[in-house]
Amino acid sequence: MIEGAPTPVAPFSHAVQIGPWLFVTGQMPTDPADDSAPLPEGIEAQTRRVMDNLILVLAGIGFTLADVVQARIYLTEFERDYPAMNAVYRSYFETGRLPARTCVGVTGLARGAVVEIDLVAYRA
Repeated sequence: MIEGAPTPVAPFSHAVQIGPWLFVTGQMPTDPADDSAPLPEGIEAQTRRVMDNLILVLAGIGFTLADVVQARIYLTEFERDYPAMNAVYRSYFETGRLPARTCVGVTGLARGAVVEIDLVAYRA
């Protein structure tokens, strides 16, 4: 568990490291300072919160977004939110340095979120 990272919405660790590999649990757009706060409104704000929460988890273990090799994104409104989510997501990575990625539409996410993202990172 990472101090200062959002409270998990279920029984799991923020991340698990095995050798140089780090598997980061999917993050929700929850406020790390107040788990009871309402979720941000809209896909852009929720994607920013999710990415910021992922950065908190990565930093807590000494990793950064530059170490990310793979991302999985889950959207409850795929057709509506895919372009806007992509714009926010891309802004967090250096040009030419995007991880491999999968993005799928799902029927629902915890706490009524519209986006969740998990990561795999590697650092030799």
